[in-house]
Amino acid sequence: MKPGTFAVRSALTVRCRGIFLAVVLLSMGAAQAALFEDDEARKAILDMRQKVEAMQLRSVDDLRKVNEENVQLTAQIQQLRRSLLDLSTQIENSRGELARMRGQDEQFARELSEVQMRQKDLLQTMEDRLRKFEPSKVRVDGLEFVADPAEVRDFEAALATLRKGEFAQAQASFADFNRRYPSSGYNPSALFWLGNAQYAQRNYKEAVVNFRALMVAAPAHLRAPEALLSIANCQVELKEVKGARATIDELVKTYPQSEAAKVGKERLTKLK
Repeated sequence: MKPGTFAVRSALTVRCRGIFLAVVLLSMGAAQAALFEDDEARKAILDMRQKVEAMQLRSVDDLRKVNEENVQLTAQIQQLRRSLLDLSTQIENSRGELARMRGQDEQFARELSEVQMRQKDLLQTMEDRLRKFEPSKVRVDGLEFVADPAEVRDFEAALATLRKGEFAQAQASFADFNRRYPSSGYNPSALFWLGNAQYAQRNYKEAVVNFRALMVAAPAHLRAPEALLSIANCQVELKEVKGARATIDELVKTYPQSEAAKVGKERLTKLK
């Protein structure tokens, strides 16, 4: 073997050994690095696992709390529902009671209205009855005076009889009226219509007496001029022409502006 070849081989061997050593060293470094990296990963995994377990524990605790809160909330909701149901029942009961009370109020209002109507009718009836007995103001032939209901009734009845032409009955009614009510405000009018009833029956002398009684009792009466004219008419019927003339003169002098005076003047021209 040539020396040069050996040297070359030695050099190659050394170089190979160096390369091998370098490879070994590199492999060892890589292994150490890998080992170091595995430890870090393992530690990270452990940390992660601990965090997960902690999170799981927290989640379980949170879930338990949520469940407890849900149970409480469910109980509260159920209680609220019961309260709402009770309130709804109370409202319905109140509505029913209110409707009943309204019905009672309406019934009471109707009954009150009926009572008031009955009271009104009763008061009206009482007033009507009292009015039959209480004096009231009346106005007849320009005179206003107070008369008892009986006076009003009897006078109007007698006058109605006269208007129907029932002169005998009217004469009796007016004569009876003056006897029963000697101080009545109706007396002058009653005397006038009594005289007319007698005149219609040709009871001229009796008529003259009542017409004169009117003139004496109430010379300012609205019917006084007519009473004088009626006296003159009675005197004419009795053929007392002179007396009729004198009566008409009295009429014209005493009541010159009256309608009876105008009629008397015309009548006077026809008397002979």
